[in-house]
Amino acid sequence: MTDELLTPFPCTACGKCCRRVNENPQGHFLDRGDGVCRHLIEDTNLCSIYEMRPIICRIGDYYKKQFADIVSWDEFVKINISICRKL
Repeated sequence: MTDELLTPFPCTACGKCCRRVNENPQGHFLDRGDGVCRHLIEDTNLCSIYEMRPIICRIGDYYKKQFADIVSWDEFVKINISICRKL
């Protein structure tokens, strides 16, 4: 993959993925003990370490590192939106 610009992931900041980090093997280290990310600001569904968040939380960077050679960005977005809806 080239360093082309990706369209932004259409995150709505619903907080669903941050409230279920225990269900993702790559997110277990973020679990505060009840499945919720230790960095989630629950009142706003925002991240308290947004600028320094781990790669699993940076969907564009995560895609480039793990999936760019496997699936297109558009397909990756579709898959992730589908997962979001199931949460």
